Amino acid sequence: MTIFVNKGDAPLTDAQLHKRTQRLISRDWPQWKRERDMRKGKPELNSFMSGVEASTDTNRSNNAFNWQLAEYRTATARLAQYVLADGRAAVYEDQPTGEFDESGLEVVESVLVQSAIDPLDATVERLVYADDPMVEPTAETIPNPLIVQDVAERAAAQAVIDGTPEDVKAH
Repeated sequence: MTIFVNKGDAPLTDAQLHKRTQRLISRDWPQWKRERDMRKGKPELNSFMSGVEASTDTNRSNNAFNWQLAEYRTATARLAQYVLADGRAAVYEDQPTGEFDESGLEVVESVLVQSAIDPLDATVERLVYADDPMVEPTAETIPNPLIVQDVAERAAAQAVIDGTPEDVKAH
């Protein structure tokens, strides 16, 4: 049997991992061959299955690594996004125009590559309705739900990063 899950591959579900293993077993030792080996009492199938077990352990270990790597990459990408409560400043980049000045230096111009985004308001107002339809709704001020969600997602992403083994981070 061979190792078919390498570190850095896309992670597989347990069902996918099992199905591939079974396919390889069936390819190398079809059912008829297994039955014949058992009837004749030959040890070849046992030897083969010992190899399968060792390969399966490695495949599972590599697949667990790949799941951690995928979660780590997702978490770092989430933290790379701007903080909604802070907004984002405009980003300009100097890009060559293809022209040269009189001293032979390339002319560059500042180009907007990422527009500014204003921070969200920390609080929002929402209407609260009473059980009595004759009573006018009242307004209450609450923390901005988008900021609350952003903070929660960032905390979850940071927890994933903090819990990721160093060998996964280094990959």
